[in-house]
Amino acid sequence: MGVVVSFNEKVGTEGIERLVALVRDDMMRVNEMILSRTGSEVTMIPEVAQHLISSGGKRLRPMLTLATAQLSNVQGAGHIRLAAAVEFMHTATLLHDDVVDESDLRRGKPSARKVWGNEASVLVGDFLLGQAFRMMVEVGSLPCLDVLSTAAAVIAEGEVMQLAAAKNTSTTEDDYLAVIRSKTAALFAAAAEVGPLLVPDCDEAKRRACRSYGMNLGVAFQLIDDALDYGGSGAKLGKNVGDDFREGKITLPVVLAFRRGSDEERAFWKRALEQGQNDDAALARAVELLKKHRALEDAVERARHYGEVAKDALALFPVSPMREALSEVVDFCLARAY
Repeated sequence: MGVVVSFNEKVGTEGIERLVALVRDDMMRVNEMILSRTGSEVTMIPEVAQHLISSGGKRLRPMLTLATAQLSNVQGAGHIRLAAAVEFMHTATLLHDDVVDESDLRRGKPSARKVWGNEASVLVGDFLLGQAFRMMVEVGSLPCLDVLSTAAAVIAEGEVMQLAAAKNTSTTEDDYLAVIRSKTAALFAAAAEVGPLLVPDCDEAKRRACRSYGMNLGVAFQLIDDALDYGGSGAKLGKNVGDDFREGKITLPVVLAFRRGSDEERAFWKRALEQGQNDDAALARAVELLKKHRALEDAVERARHYGEVAKDALALFPVSPMREALSEVVDFCLARAY
């Protein structure tokens, strides 16, 4: 089939080492809290939760909470609970997503639904959401509770929007961006925003800057994922290459290739995505069309744009190791495509 975009398979935590080092002590406390809050007398709950939580995710979202809290000189331990809550929210959405998408792999391992079934995955996801909200309440910050609870609702809306858009080849670029802003970027934005919100008399401009950073980073992150699904490797993705195609998902590369294609090519996309004619030969044809119309390269270009917007949002803060580390996170997210 051939690789369409050049990928650097060595990209792992390279590019975020500075951030990892700066939040290491706080992240140890977050991990301890995560372990303690997945405990339950119902044996299956910690089993399912730990299956995903311990499966090698980089925990980028909770690190953003810790980073923006440090950037804002937050005192106390509230950011530890909020970071753990963010990770629980993210894990819950992954458990639910795999059920909706009927995914068999997650981070290169059998998904929880594959091991324990759909019912257990949904219910353990609900348990983690409940624990996340308990930790938010314990922090005692209504503004933080408002931001994270709103994000939870927006993420659910994004999931439903994606369901509505699935297999719909008339989806526009604006439609798709609305989906990923809700489904993916909303949690990045909320994770970054709650850090400065813990400061008494929070600087409104800096809070908004952190939210802008997280939102645009999240959009860039998802656009790179879209490109990787057609041009990456299974080991890198932690799922099967082409899963989006097989599930009939309309992502930005598809939107671009469909819009730019001939009548015959648009008929192919309709057969593949709307009618489910998506075998390996169809996937090879899809990659060929994406390459022909530069759809993957242009999706990456869009991601670069949002990455630059994210970096610009940081300019409100004085130059510091943490500001530089957050800028490097943007580069890390974009570098996954090279």
